Amino acid sequence: MSSEFGNTLRVGIFGESHGRAIGVTMQNLPAGEEIDLVALEAFLDRRKPGKNALSTARNEPDRPVFLAGLVDGKTTGSPLCAIIENRDARSRDYAELLDKPRPGHADYTAYLKWAGKADMRGGGHFSGRLTAPLCIAGGIAKQILARKNVFVGAHLASVAGIADEAFPRHPTQTLFDEVAQKSFPVLNDEKGCIMQEAILSASKDGDSVGGVIECAATGFPAGLGNPMFDGLENRLSAAIFGIPAVKGLEFGAGFAATTLHGSENNDPFRIDQDGAITTKTNHAGGILGGISTGQPIVLRVAMKPTPSIAKPQQTVSLSKMENAELIVHGRHDPCVAHRAVPVVEAVMALVLLDFLLEER
Repeated sequence: MSSEFGNTLRVGIFGESHGRAIGVTMQNLPAGEEIDLVALEAFLDRRKPGKNALSTARNEPDRPVFLAGLVDGKTTGSPLCAIIENRDARSRDYAELLDKPRPGHADYTAYLKWAGKADMRGGGHFSGRLTAPLCIAGGIAKQILARKNVFVGAHLASVAGIADEAFPRHPTQTLFDEVAQKSFPVLNDEKGCIMQEAILSASKDGDSVGGVIECAATGFPAGLGNPMFDGLENRLSAAIFGIPAVKGLEFGAGFAATTLHGSENNDPFRIDQDGAITTKTNHAGGILGGISTGQPIVLRVAMKPTPSIAKPQQTVSLSKMENAELIVHGRHDPCVAHRAVPVVEAVMALVLLDFLLEER
């Protein structure tokens, strides 16, 4: 199924943006894993809408309801299922989109694939709303990973071309936690203020902006993964591209490596003070040949500008088969990147936990 991923840890996402509820299933979670529900809700709050003018005004509490697989705060070993009820949908704002597909959105391709039968209210199953249950699963995975001394964190690397600082060579759990506690997830707060001004300026103009998210994982064991088509990069890429609005992904130095010589891009091996093999640099992003090196796994995700904007756009009328103009109504994010920071963390955590369970 296209809305599922994972080999041992199988994660499935279901529901539509304006349906009764959205949810997640997780199969093959180990039994007896204790889940801190307060910490999980705090993680979900990081992507919750309606907090300020930087995001959509849709007001959803986004509190998970566990239907199966969790008793007294511990996993039971059977499939886990959780839902989030949709409480503040305004489907009338999307009525015109049934006939006039939004440029840059899946309205048109969904119409082609399902002959207009898909529930596309609020973006339907393609909506960023579906990242809420994804964060339930990822928040659980992050807690399990932390007990194995594997930590995942992210920050907003740039918005509208305005760059934050990059993660240091060896980011720490403390740094991850500091960013997670901020209302705007950046390392440099001054740069963050400039980013926010750019988002608000675009919103005032009826427009939107994109951004880049940098995510890192520390403590992941060396030697896990596979060559060719089932490597760490392959499975991380496949899952991350399931996040709505993702249009690009790079690992380590990424595209910047194309400007380097091999002598500059190669990460020299050496023995550290503890007698372990390490590398002097980490241009590879912690992965070689699809297998972990033991260095921090580092990736960056490109998020496109929100296609739902208030500016007039050129489209077509599907019923009349003629050119038309569209002005999108309703409540939309002027930038999705800052709310997607915990979502990228969630997906990375799920893929890494899947590899650990597979190895076990």
